[in-house]
Amino acid sequence: MESPERDQEREARRIEAVRRYDILGTPPDGAFDRIAALAARLFGAPMATVTIVDTDRVWFKAAYGLDGVTQADRGACLSASVIEGDTPLVVRDTRHDPLVGAHPMVTGPAGVRFYAAAPITTPDGHRLGAVDVLDVRPRRITPARAAALTDLAALVMDQLELRLSALRMLRRERELLEAAHAATERAEQDRARAAEFAAALRSTLLPPTLPQVPGLQAACHYTTASVHDVGGDFYDVFPLGADRWAFCLGDVSGRGTTAAALTSLIRHTLRATAPLEADPRTVLETLNTALLPDRTADERLCTLVLGTLVPDPAGGFTLTLTGGGHPPAFHLRPARDGLRPRAIPVELTGGMLLGVLADAPFVSRTLRLAPGEALLLYSDGFIASRTSHGARFDEENLAAHLTHHAATSAAPGAAAIIDDLTALLATFPDGPADDVALLALSAAPLKTIGAPIGASGTTHTSVPLPAGESRS
Repeated sequence: MESPERDQEREARRIEAVRRYDILGTPPDGAFDRIAALAARLFGAPMATVTIVDTDRVWFKAAYGLDGVTQADRGACLSASVIEGDTPLVVRDTRHDPLVGAHPMVTGPAGVRFYAAAPITTPDGHRLGAVDVLDVRPRRITPARAAALTDLAALVMDQLELRLSALRMLRRERELLEAAHAATERAEQDRARAAEFAAALRSTLLPPTLPQVPGLQAACHYTTASVHDVGGDFYDVFPLGADRWAFCLGDVSGRGTTAAALTSLIRHTLRATAPLEADPRTVLETLNTALLPDRTADERLCTLVLGTLVPDPAGGFTLTLTGGGHPPAFHLRPARDGLRPRAIPVELTGGMLLGVLADAPFVSRTLRLAPGEALLLYSDGFIASRTSHGARFDEENLAAHLTHHAATSAAPGAAAIIDDLTALLATFPDGPADDVALLALSAAPLKTIGAPIGASGTTHTSVPLPAGESRS
């Protein structure tokens, strides 16, 4: 057991971390409200909160099912117990638990009978508060649900980090503005630093590498329309367990830290929800609920393609694509069996973009990615760009270009497709019309003896400067 002096020192450092994030006494945040609502939805519980524990108070940054609650005495909140440990606290029946059985929230009017919470932990190990789920009846939860609660607590921490980054960037931008009046050369140097900050923030929103999937080659590319700002295009590939993987590519509305926070919310929600739901349409329904905006705002929008990937015993993969208002993917097939090479658009007609309607429809389509075939997902910044002739490079042009690629390749590989498209993008005189995200997947071709070739590596293209931007 640690000494009282050590306990006091540890608590002092924790409170210092709470102060660092400058979150106490701030107005309600819609991102935290959505996280609390998502926690309640995932658990089917009537109450969920996001709390920050101060010296003698607990501040409710979100209180789903607890109208009007903003703060309470530290001793009157169960959250104060959660910050004592690193793992989720799950109490199936509070009245029979020696730790919380006599707690005011259990014995008082709230009548809490079930409590589960995960600590909100900073990167340097300080526990700021908790994401809590409460019910008035005893219940049990699976380890997967407890893990999802930990993911939601990590999502809150990401939001706090993004908020802190935004505050720091705003302070830095004011400093840059003052420096610009002093000297043009110094101002240009500071603009370069601002670009580095934006690049660092962008890097937290994209996977640094893609996972190795046996029999699959994956390649990706991201180009920003401005090195001084953060856009809303994103992609991801992650395992679902039991030889299943998920992949996605999307585009959120807006730019800057608002788009960055929304992108972080989407990626973490997908990663937390997809392993728990067999039907990807249910995953998008859950994400859509998390994105539904406040009625006074209209900037929480996202187009998205979510895919699942399962190995086919005959070679290649079975893919299920679920869409929400995103441009169609392209299925590249080389020439075989007397058929010409083709780049076939995979339409998901009827799918609604996310964050608009509570009952938005989402459409799924299943296809086989045979050995030697490929799939391309892209954001609309690519098909909104202008060619050297001044014409818009639309979906029809992209289909023709991909068909030519399939015709000149024995088997269109993901890395070769991305290299080809990035080279094409470099020929656009004005650069991309908007941020461009590309994700290509290709099934390894079969050897003549019928054995699949081993997994290929992943290409992750760095972010180049748009045409006309200076590197100084």
